Amino acid sequence: MRRAIPLLALVCLLAGGCSAWRTFFPSHSYETEPPELPANLGAPALLVFTKTNGFRHEEAIPAGLALLEEIAAEKGWSLFHTENGAAFTPEILSRFAVTVWHNTSGDTLNPDQKQHLREWLEQGGGFVGLHGAGGDPSYDWAWYVEELIGAQFIGHTMGPQFQDATAVVEDRTHPATRDLPERFVHHEEWYSFDRSVRERGFDVLVRVDESSYSPELHLLWMDEDLRMGDDHPVVWSRCLGRGRTLFSALGHLAAAYQRPEMKSLLGGALSWAIGAEGPACDG
Repeated sequence: MRRAIPLLALVCLLAGGCSAWRTFFPSHSYETEPPELPANLGAPALLVFTKTNGFRHEEAIPAGLALLEEIAAEKGWSLFHTENGAAFTPEILSRFAVTVWHNTSGDTLNPDQKQHLREWLEQGGGFVGLHGAGGDPSYDWAWYVEELIGAQFIGHTMGPQFQDATAVVEDRTHPATRDLPERFVHHEEWYSFDRSVRERGFDVLVRVDESSYSPELHLLWMDEDLRMGDDHPVVWSRCLGRGRTLFSALGHLAAAYQRPEMKSLLGGALSWAIGAEGPACDG
């Protein structure tokens, strides 16, 4: 982990406190009583999970949830939202086609719940992770970061934190990206990772052009270079056994979920993860 990242928590404390403190002093709460599902939950259904034992994206979570609900309604899917990790049981997971980890953070599941999620995914479930779901400075669950997300977050732009940059669509055939322009400008807190997931066999769908923004962290006396070079993925997918998984590093700001590119990306990602479009994962 880069030495500058903990200073984000220090700055928040000096300013009067903020949820960045939870990134480095996370909660360790694990629910054991599962939520009650609605009686009218139809199929296919999305399980949207927004639990945060670390940093909480206070504005992005409700904005993204509203967009996910809009997409589900348009496509005729059911959606159930929870912050209860005890939803990850074989019985409850069997009711869902996809789980969306929307700006989750910290260690959100106990060991049994982690195992249930892994088995469900490898046996054909779908996973879509958004922004903070891959943005912890470290992970207690090695499988999650190494196999599901595929790379370790090492820092994000700071000074300025939010910048316009050019996103380059690499795969115009995937349901998540086929309706996107070849290049589009997006305003984001840009994540960097310890490696490109391409080298681990993930399918890179979108990368960011580092020449279009400043991939650096400037904070107090710290200056950190966050460049990954020409291969800087921000959206990628892979098959995990028979499961379909996709991660997008986009989505820190609430305004991101008002952009047509984000709706197109998430709608296509969910259609693929749910098994309605695109090639199957045969394991």
